Amino acid sequence: QVQLVESGGGLVQAGGSLRLSCAASERTFSRYTMGWFRQAPGKEREFVAATRWSGVNIYYADYADSVKGRFTISRDNAKNTVYLQMNSLKPEDTAVYYCGANLYGSSGRIDVRFYDYWGQGTQVTVSS
Repeated sequence: QVQLVESGGGLVQAGGSLRLSCAASERTFSRYTMGWFRQAPGKEREFVAATRWSGVNIYYADYADSVKGRFTISRDNAKNTVYLQMNSLKPEDTAVYYCGANLYGSSGRIDVRFYDYWGQGTQVTVSS
């Protein structure tokens, strides 16, 4: 059982920045595909970004079109933590942000159903 704990959400003005963190309990974290998703009120959970292991010491990142150029996903395997740096925030980025983990693959990483484990979520509110 993998436990994920998100932190770093809050209230920020449009144009501001936040960095979200997601700490995982497992020591084999380095091989996991980790994803960030968000869910606004009345909407479905949507893909934001993912990081996946290539099989060697390289990690690839994927982003939703709506956040490309503004958000950056990264990971620190020594700390079992994945980050989401969010810059140039917009009111439409307001949502609860969740991190997810999949232990065995990466092909479905933009699909919410792909992830086996989820954190509790952290609220991000961007005021105009």
